[in-house]
Amino acid sequence: MINPIPLYQEMYRQMGPQYWWPADSKMEIVIGAILVQNTNWNNVDMALTNLRDETDLDIKRILKLSVEQLQSLIRPSGFYVNKSRSLRAVLAWFDQFDCDFEKMSAEYGSGLRKTMLALPGVGEETADSLLVYVFDQPAFIADKYTRTLFTYMGFRGLKTYSKLQKRIILPESFTYQDAQEFHGLLDEFGKKYLKDKQQFKDSFLGDFDKKLLTIN
Repeated sequence: MINPIPLYQEMYRQMGPQYWWPADSKMEIVIGAILVQNTNWNNVDMALTNLRDETDLDIKRILKLSVEQLQSLIRPSGFYVNKSRSLRAVLAWFDQFDCDFEKMSAEYGSGLRKTMLALPGVGEETADSLLVYVFDQPAFIADKYTRTLFTYMGFRGLKTYSKLQKRIILPESFTYQDAQEFHGLLDEFGKKYLKDKQQFKDSFLGDFDKKLLTIN
């Protein structure tokens, strides 16, 4: 099992706060979490700009768009047919509760993640991102950058999201603010140092002792 807290502490010491997720509202985070799947943030930003210009990112206005209109607006993010279907389903779910996140958390309790996973186009990474950044609940987001980092650090068998996440043990003191910051640090580190293994070895984590993270 893995205790990632020493890694979190070292990254924060070296890199400082990252202030993630980059968005002006929680509903923008929801929309961005759908659109960012299988693409980069520059493409998402173009799609968000289109949606913002057309609807001011008001979900009721987005839901009133025709399928063709929505697909056209989010086209820069790629996979726009599937993403339009997912976006409409996810936003309709939030609209049922008037985007009252506390009410939704209370309604679903420990079943919130499972409920989100049942929505079209919502996988584990998206569900956990929403838990952390929208519902303010602590979770470990085991995205591709993070799996690559742990693999370069010497951990094996981390090809899928769940394989890493199931090995992570977070202390009770780990807050949703910590989860937000840790994910931001991991992603920013990934952009700078994880293009290949040599780049990682040259980084400040290149000689980090994996034993500090290992729980026997």
